[in-house]
Amino acid sequence: MIFKDRRQAGKKLAEELKPYREKKPFILAVPRGGITVAEPVWESLGGDLDLIITRKIGAPYQPELAIGAVTGDGFVMVNENVVSRLNVTGDYIDKAAEKEQNEIRRRLEIYRGKRPLPAVDNRLVILIDDGVATGYTLLAALRSLQEKKPAELILAVPVGPPDTLNMLETEVDELVCLEAPENFAAVGQFYRNFDQVSDAEVSAILKKAWQN
Repeated sequence: MIFKDRRQAGKKLAEELKPYREKKPFILAVPRGGITVAEPVWESLGGDLDLIITRKIGAPYQPELAIGAVTGDGFVMVNENVVSRLNVTGDYIDKAAEKEQNEIRRRLEIYRGKRPLPAVDNRLVILIDDGVATGYTLLAALRSLQEKKPAELILAVPVGPPDTLNMLETEVDELVCLEAPENFAAVGQFYRNFDQVSDAEVSAILKKAWQN
């Protein structure tokens, strides 16, 4: 399946998520691409729409290599195998995590202003992104959410590779994915239009959601 764009992918996800319509779900999108997938899901299911941002912690001198991930609320997940292999110090991890947390807070303020972060305890939470590749930053987001004791935790993505999806499925009450191709190279290959989503688009979608 090739999606026309993120919004079409979101409409197709919404069809699969219909059973949750009566539960007033709390839909958390990963910006920026995830918010345009989440918008039609929120329009179909109702409930609330907000953001969760996760950033990887890069290795020393190899910032593209993830040794961990961090969320804006202070949750830090470390890949112990990679950290041990590279002899990464705890001090480096602490400083790198703080730097990424500050960047997350900066981005959240752009999108959300001073609006307080929402509570997720005892709610049905649906985490949405426009796709998944390695799954490491989504895994950090899921584990951060698990600590907040949601009633149910659902992960919904249009596309991802089977091995990553199998790994993430163990972290949630349900995984909803429309396509799991073996020949997966990148999320963008499954969209005809995969243009970058602007900060203004993210803010506009949130503004509309919060007016309801």
